[in-house]
Amino acid sequence: MPPRKERQIDRRAIGRVSRLQLRARQAVEGYYSGIHKSPYHGFNVEFAEYREYAPGDDPRYVDWRVLARTDRFFIKQFEAETNLSCYVLLDASGSMEFTSEPETRLDYGAALAASLSLLMLRQGDQAGLVVFDHSVRQFIPPRGNARHFGAIIGALEQVQAGSDTNIGAVLHEIAERVRRRSLVIVISDLLDDVDTLLNGLQHFRHRRHEVIVLHLLDDAEIEFPFDRVTLFEGMERGEQVVVDPRVVAESYRTRFRTYLERLRRGCTEKNIDYQRLQLSEPFDRALTAYLGRRAK
Repeated sequence: MPPRKERQIDRRAIGRVSRLQLRARQAVEGYYSGIHKSPYHGFNVEFAEYREYAPGDDPRYVDWRVLARTDRFFIKQFEAETNLSCYVLLDASGSMEFTSEPETRLDYGAALAASLSLLMLRQGDQAGLVVFDHSVRQFIPPRGNARHFGAIIGALEQVQAGSDTNIGAVLHEIAERVRRRSLVIVISDLLDDVDTLLNGLQHFRHRRHEVIVLHLLDDAEIEFPFDRVTLFEGMERGEQVVVDPRVVAESYRTRFRTYLERLRRGCTEKNIDYQRLQLSEPFDRALTAYLGRRAK
């Protein structure tokens, strides 16, 4: 089989998405001024809490009304705003090459990764990229300069689907490497054991990262539209089996719905933002709609 040509990502479409904003919902660490709340308290932007006055504190921040009520001196503390460090994790396992649409799941995921990276950079944040299958294949640490996007999109246009999936183990490995509290966006078909997968995602939450999961689904996976005897081939290991879809269709749809519900419920319980995206909807439209819902 001849090598696959370089992927051509629609830069106009990612440009449209990148004009939006993606705010962190939890406090993040950062070094520069940005649009996200910081866990480090300063004396600007937005009120956070009170603490008792200590010698050397600036008297400008004494709350005189509290003093009048309690006869004690308290200082107002505020939350500074900060930039955000974002890691975009793109699954490039063999199953990401599956599609019943004009573009593969990996094409769709690469366009999403490019859009989100450019969005982060344009709003003054830092973006990094991790490509994985059963192991980490590429790790581009977050940076905040405009030239960094060239490195990210260059990697995305070259990436090709690899071997089988071991998402849970890889997520644990990446979580150990991401030290600074960050936003982690996972783009994947999530074809792995659900409990193992959720355990890997929980590792990020344990380290106090904010996590978004973008689950890429093909319509054929959901609807199972086949109506005649068909040869099915495994998406990663190549196993083959001849099946009469009329015999297994209802059982398949029930099990697939159960799988989706377990993922959704598990992510909700772990405070992970889980979003399904179907390849039949253009990536820029789907991502724009998701970011709009998230902003509310």
